[in-house]
Parts: sequence; structure tokens; C-alpha cells
Amino acid sequence: MTPRDEEYDSRVVFDAANGSCTFVIPNFSGAQSLSVGQFLCSRAFPAGGHEWVFYFFPRGRVPTDSDYSSAYFALQSEASDVRALFMLRLEDQSGNGNHLVFTHFDHSLVHGPITLMRGYMWGWHRFLKRDHPEASRYIKDNCLILHCTIGVVKARLEGLRLYSIAVPPSDMGGDLKALLDSGLGTDINFEVGDEIFKAHKLILAARSPVFKAQFFGPIGDRNVEKIVVEDVDPSIFKAMLDFIYTDEFPNIKEIAGSPNRSASTSVVLHLAAAADRYCLDRLRLLCESKLGEQITIDMVATTLALADHYRLHKLKAMCLKFAANPANLGAVMESDGFKLLEGSCPLVLSELLLAASKQRTR
Repeated sequence: MTPRDEEYDSRVVFDAANGSCTFVIPNFSGAQSLSVGQFLCSRAFPAGGHEWVFYFFPRGRVPTDSDYSSAYFALQSEASDVRALFMLRLEDQSGNGNHLVFTHFDHSLVHGPITLMRGYMWGWHRFLKRDHPEASRYIKDNCLILHCTIGVVKARLEGLRLYSIAVPPSDMGGDLKALLDSGLGTDINFEVGDEIFKAHKLILAARSPVFKAQFFGPIGDRNVEKIVVEDVDPSIFKAMLDFIYTDEFPNIKEIAGSPNRSASTSVVLHLAAAADRYCLDRLRLLCESKLGEQITIDMVATTLALADHYRLHKLKAMCLKFAANPANLGAVMESDGFKLLEGSCPLVLSELLLAASKQRTR
């Protein structure tokens, strides 16, 4: 074999080693008396085989930043090439858990070495404005708490091998779809409108608890050969069957036969209803997710009414939150869908107004 025929298989693996420290300033108002360029610093702490120190400048490191505090990490040990992820979390001491988090990935760590400190430094020259409107959340009993975390990333080459065997992705869904389309081994017929769909009881039972009970439950009939399905369009039932066999969301525009959004929305809603009928939770959630992506001020009231009708609880909650937002509510109430909501869904309208009232009082 000539060298051009040889194949090598290798990969680069990144490992991260973390280190952290908690930096507490117990007399924050006193720290404000420091001059620009003066700092408070932590003890050295290890991360990724290196020593680090955290520096905090209450009145900024340079005069142009004097309205802000500055925060820096300093590399204390010798290093030729270090890659690190920095995270600095300002603790919310109000108890609401709304911590202020700053992150950054840096390749060289060089932010211009500062001569009064050893080694390289990286940080935020305008970390936090000293008259921040929500400063009271972060300062309690004149104390400020900062959590400092450094993740040092190291790359290594792994698995250098001569020759490799390519493994294709799973094609189980395609194989099962081919089995469904061929009709091979089918043992149940579904009469849906004017169409007949053949399927396999065991596969249906494995995917749907409704089919499992219908075929193999205590009062089920495993010998049944035909089931008449009412109130489901044949195209929707076929799309549901395809999902059962492939676990892939169907092509909605192909089913709708039109690129029109309202037609696609109607298909997804009916598919969600079929998924709910047969307890196909993943398909129902996928439908809710697709519909949630299309929520707009013009459509939200209509979608809310339909979500309530089809028992799409997550989509309904999303619509309520969107419509009740004070920034959206006025325009939503002017939409045609809101008039539909007033006339046909009084209970849902009450839920919307209650949600809007709660948002206003926050």
C-alpha cells in the first residue's frame, strides 16, 4: 500500500480543569474611599495547574473608569500558552436568585500586563457602575460577595490510529418506514374516511399506550383486524403513523398542500389533537413547539382559543404569558382573534385578563 492509501483517525479532545474562590468585601462603603487604581485582592488559588489572584478596584483602575468598579484575574505562575474561561458571579443577596454573571473565553489572556502586578491579567475595566440602580440587590449589611471561577482548557490529541472504520448514522427510522410502506407483516387495518392504512400492532403498542391497551390490554382485542377511526383526516392519521415509525416530525407544508401559514397551522393543530388522542406525548410537544414559534400579536388570541380547545397546555400557557404582557395586551385586544375569544371562549378570556392583572401588579 502506498502512503496515499493510508488513512489516519485522530481527534482533538479539550479538557477543562476548574478552580474557584469566593471574594467577600465586608465593608463595601469603606472600600469606596480607595483612590482610582487602588485595589483589593484575593489570596492565590489554583486552577488548571496555575496560580491565580482576583483583583477588585472599587473606583476603577484608571481615571476614565472612575464611575465604575474594575475586576481582573491575574495569572501568577509562569506559562507559555494558557486558554481559560472566566466567570465572575455577583451574588444577589435579596434572596431572589437573580445573580449577575459575567463570562468570557480568552486565548492568550493578555489584556496588557500591568506592571504593578506579576504576570498577565484579564478582566472587566468597567465591571459595574457604582450607582447601579439595583445595587441594593447585591449589597446586604454593607457586604458584597463575588464568586470567581476559572476553567483552564487544555487540548490533547487522542486516538491516533492507522486505518479507520466509518460507522454510518442510525437508519432505523428509515427501515421501519420502508416496512410500513411495503405492508410486509402488517396485521391491522385502519379505515380512516375513504382510505385504508395498514400497520403492525406490536410497533403501535410499543409507541402508544392507547394502542397497547387497545390490542393487548385486559379488555383489548389482539385478534382485531380492522378499526374504523372517526374524526381524524386521513392525511393527519398517515402523518401520525409515519411519526410512530420514524420518530421524525412530518413535512407540514407537504401535508397542507400549501405554503400558506394558516393552512400549516391547521395541520399542526389537528396533528396535535391526534397525538393527544393516542398519548403520543413527544409528537404533541413537537406540535406545540412549532405553533409556539408562530405566536404573534395578530395570531396569539386565535392560537390561545385553539390551544384551549385541543388541550395543548404548554402552548396555552405560552400564549397567555405573551398576550398578558403589558407591552402586547393593548394590540392583542384590537385583533380579530380577540373578538373570537370574547364570543366563544369566555373562560379563556377570564384567564387572560387575570394573567394580565397579575403582570400589572408585579
